[in-house]
Parts: sequence; C-alpha cells; structure tokens
Amino acid sequence: MTSVTLFCWLAWLVVLFYMNPDEAGLAGFAMFYVSLFLALIGSFSLLGFFLRVWFSRETLIFRHLGVATRQSMWFSALLVTALLLQGGGMLKWWSALLLVLFLVLLEFFFISRKVVRK
Repeated sequence: MTSVTLFCWLAWLVVLFYMNPDEAGLAGFAMFYVSLFLALIGSFSLLGFFLRVWFSRETLIFRHLGVATRQSMWFSALLVTALLLQGGGMLKWWSALLLVLFLVLLEFFFISRKVVRK
C-alpha cells in the first residue's frame, strides 16, 4: 500500500509539473484530480491504520484497515470535491457544510450497518 501511495504521489507531481492546463484540457484536469484523490486515499489510509493500531489494544490489527480505508475515501472525496468547487468558483460555506454533512451521514450509515450485522 505504501508503494502504491508513493506511485500515486509521483503521478500527481508529474501531472502538476509537466502538464500545461491550457493545453491538456479535460483529460489533464481529470488526471490531476484522480491522481490526487488516489494519493490522498493511500496517505490517509496509512495514517489512519497506523493511528488505530497505535491506540488500539486489539490483537488482530488488520481489522482496522477496512475502516481506515473507507474513512480515508470520504475525507479524500471531501478535499477533492472542495478543490473542484473552488476551481469552479462554487465553493461557499453552506455547500461545504452540506458536503461534510452528507459524508458524515454516509459514514453513520456504514457504522450502523456494521452494528446490525453483528
């Protein structure tokens, strides 16, 4: 997971420094946001996993990986969507609040689904 995350950061840096946004068009912007999204997912997953392992007393440490990855996807989606909205001049405080509320409700759904299954 670490090597894939490093590869995603490298891909994002290549897009950032070697692509001209005026010439790249929609494909360039898509590569920028997708590579950033994947790099953020990997970074936040690793960070969340290691923090959970550090503070947990559970012996099966890889149970934390799924939760850390899911939550890193939500946080990465929040950041990339905010960047997209800011780039389009549409990021307002209420749209950011609605986005955060939506992702919090989505996480609550997954947490409640897990509790019901046990």
